[in-house]
Amino acid sequence: MIEFRQINRNFLVGGQPVSALRDIDLSIAAGDYVSIMGPSGSGKSTLLNLIGLLDRPSSGTYLLDGGDVTALDDKEQASVRSKKIGFVFQSFHLVPRLSAAMNIELPLILAGMPPAERRARVTELLENYGLTARADHRPDQLSGGQRQRVAIARATSMHPAVLLADEPTGNLDQTTGKEVIALLEGLTEQNVTLIMVTHDPAIGSRATRQLHMVDGRIVSETGRET
Repeated sequence: MIEFRQINRNFLVGGQPVSALRDIDLSIAAGDYVSIMGPSGSGKSTLLNLIGLLDRPSSGTYLLDGGDVTALDDKEQASVRSKKIGFVFQSFHLVPRLSAAMNIELPLILAGMPPAERRARVTELLENYGLTARADHRPDQLSGGQRQRVAIARATSMHPAVLLADEPTGNLDQTTGKEVIALLEGLTEQNVTLIMVTHDPAIGSRATRQLHMVDGRIVSETGRET
């Protein structure tokens, strides 16, 4: 489903070149549950951003469902992203002035879904994530766990094939974090490909594939025969 061939990502920092990713070769199949671990600055989030089409590689090829998405223009990449990829972030990234229901509905509006279908899907998602009683609450009226459940509901509202999670428990207490991880892991039972960046080895070890990064390279993989 996801294939990186000799992917590199370089930046200029203070006029000096920095290699954030170096010669990444990676294949991820539909339904895989992958964690990406490593020290700060190892390239974890850069790799996740490239997978999510939020950034472009400096060189190399990215194939998604067999198609070369590196060859697409920005508008074409945005279309692929909206249909196939969902995002969950450490800081939730909810729209402060919108209610929980409206935050969940936002990607459906942007996708041009008819109002009746939107309302039905939002109602279903609110029920699925235990948020019905909080539908009209703004983010500042929700707990951290509730905000992350809203973020997950929004991320899955378009039934993405790939869900990317960047430190999804970073702002949560341990108990709430476990609840959020259980919700994310439940999506893999629906053949959603879950790719998660985490600093927490206890969370990362739950994945069926664990990629370990150092200095922009994948230096090892555990969790299955490679």
